[in-house]
Amino acid sequence: MALMMRPEPFSREVDRLFDAFFGQGDRETRRWVPPVDLVEAEDHFVLKADLPGLRQDDVSIEVQDGTLTISGERKAEHEQRERGWYRIERSFGSFSRSLTLPEGIDPEGIKAEFNDGVLEVQIPKPEERKPRRIQISASGEGEQPALEGTAQER
Repeated sequence: MALMMRPEPFSREVDRLFDAFFGQGDRETRRWVPPVDLVEAEDHFVLKADLPGLRQDDVSIEVQDGTLTISGERKAEHEQRERGWYRIERSFGSFSRSLTLPEGIDPEGIKAEFNDGVLEVQIPKPEERKPRRIQISASGEGEQPALEGTAQER
């Protein structure tokens, strides 16, 4: 069973290439991609995202069509200056990270906590499909013993 992180369309390498050719440019147009860890535990997956400077209200988590999406926005904290120069290296702006969930995960069982700028999302693994015993009863006349069989639960 695997969870898949969708590749981000813009990478840091592409950003470095643009910076090399065009200079640092306007950081406001750059996309912020917060780092995310995904680990597997015995009965659940744990996704952790570093979201420094954000509050719980700045982040949204949605599940739709088997995809979990974390999105939000970190606002710029600097002001425009007319004279002199300054350097802004911390990224800001909107972000969105998506994760394809394995089949059978119940979205109602997903839990999230936000503490000290770290979002932790616990995703329960789907229950394994187990064989279920189906009793077959006889119909008609006479006393015939009941038959038993197994069927795979769907």
